[in-house]
Amino acid sequence: MTERRDFIKKTLAGTAGIAIGGVGFSAKSYASIMGANERITMAVIGIRGQGNGHISRWCDLKENRNVFLKTICDVDEELYPERVKKVENAIGTKPLTEWDMRRVFDDKDIDAVSIATPNHWHALATIWAAQAGKHAYCEKPASHNVFEGRKMIEAARKYNVRVQIGFQNRSIANVMEAMKFLHEGGIGDVYMAKGLCYKPRDSFGISEDSLPPETLHYDMWLGPANWRAYNEKKGHYNWHWHWDTGNGDTGNQGPHQFDIARWGLNKKEHPVSIFSAGGIYGISPKECSQETPNTQTSLFTYEDGKVLEFETRGRYTNGESSLNVKIGNMFYGTDGYLEVNGSTWKAFRQREKEPFAGSDMKTSEVPTDPTFLAPPGGTEHYANFIDAIRSGSNYDLHCDVNDGFYSSALPALANISYRLKRELNFKGKYEKFANDPEADMMLSRNYRKPYVVPDEV
Repeated sequence: MTERRDFIKKTLAGTAGIAIGGVGFSAKSYASIMGANERITMAVIGIRGQGNGHISRWCDLKENRNVFLKTICDVDEELYPERVKKVENAIGTKPLTEWDMRRVFDDKDIDAVSIATPNHWHALATIWAAQAGKHAYCEKPASHNVFEGRKMIEAARKYNVRVQIGFQNRSIANVMEAMKFLHEGGIGDVYMAKGLCYKPRDSFGISEDSLPPETLHYDMWLGPANWRAYNEKKGHYNWHWHWDTGNGDTGNQGPHQFDIARWGLNKKEHPVSIFSAGGIYGISPKECSQETPNTQTSLFTYEDGKVLEFETRGRYTNGESSLNVKIGNMFYGTDGYLEVNGSTWKAFRQREKEPFAGSDMKTSEVPTDPTFLAPPGGTEHYANFIDAIRSGSNYDLHCDVNDGFYSSALPALANISYRLKRELNFKGKYEKFANDPEADMMLSRNYRKPYVVPDEV
C-alpha cells in the first residue's frame, strides 16, 4: 500500500515513528483519540523477564513521548517490591500494582497496555484490552494458536484500537533498509528465505508437583490452559517448553526470524504446505519435563512456489554464512543472496565473494524530518506504537496485529506438522487444513472457563 511504503521511506534514517507535529486528523478520528501533546497512560501486564524490559522502555519514553506508567500487573506478587522501586527510581512516581489484569482494563485512566505474559495469555489479554477500549502492545508470538490470532485481529478492528506486535526488527532502520532493498529487486526475484534460531539450551530438570507459592495466583497464571497441578519446572520461563503454555524455541525466539523471512519474501498470506520434523536431543526425558523439540526443521511452500525454510537448533552448533549467523536470516534471489544478522546485512551478487551492498556500505543518509523527535535507542518499536495511537491509524504501526498474526501463524503451523509427524496442506483463505479434521483440531484449543477466547469478540 502506498501509504505504508511512504511511511517506511520516512523512517529509514533510524527514526522509527511519525512526525508528531505533522499528523493530520479527520474530525471523526480526532474525537476518538488523544491530542498529540496529551499524556498516554500505560500499564504493563506481565513484569517478569521480557515484561521487566517493557517497564524500562515505557519509563525511557516518559519525556520523549509523554508516557506515564501508572500500573504494573503480574500474577506473582513476589515481583512487586523490586519492580515498584525500579519505576519510582525511573519516573519519580510509585506505580499501582494489580494481580488481575481485568482490574487494569476497568481503569478508565489507562489508555494502553503492554502485554508480556506467557504465550497462552497473549490473545485473550489483547482481546480483553480491545473490548475495554485499550490499545495494546503485545509480545511475540501474537498468539498461542492460529484461531486466537484471527480473533485478535477481529477485536482490534471491531473496537478500533491499535495493536502492535513486538517484532522489534520492524523498527530497526538497517533491517528496514534490507527489506526495502529486497523488495526493490536488489538480488533479483527472491525465491527462498531461511530463518535461523540456533540457541543452545541445557536441561532445566524435573520436579514433583507441589503447592504453588503463596505469592502466585496460580489459577490466573494458568488462565486459558487446561488445569494441571503446579510444578515449578513447568512455571516461570519453563512454560516455553510445554505445549499447553508455550511453543518451543521455534515459537519463542523463532518468531522474530519468521517475521523477517516472511517480510523479505513479501508474503501477506499463509503457505499452502507445511512440513516440520525434529526432536529432543542431548536431554533425557527422564531428567527433564520438556515437551517441545530443541531441534526442528520446518519447510513452508507458498502458492507461487516460493519457499520459506526455518531451522531451530537447541544444542551446540556452528553459525552459517559469512556473518556466522545463528539468530538471523538469509535470502536467495535469482541474482544473488543476502544475509541478515541482527542489524547488520550484506548482499552478494551471483558468485562474487565480496558484498556489493549492505549496512556498512551506505554512501548517504536519508534526511531526517526536523519536526520528528527521535526516541531513545532501543525504544523505537515502542515509540512507534505511541505515535500510532496518536495518529489513530493502523498503517502507522510498524507491526500491526495483522502482520504479527501471519508471522506468528508460521511456527504454530510448523508445530502442528511436527506433532502429527506429517506434511500438511493448508487452505489459507479459510484458515483450515485440506480434509484433515485431526489437524484442524490443533488450530485452536479447549479453553478453560472463564478464560475463553470467544468465537464472537
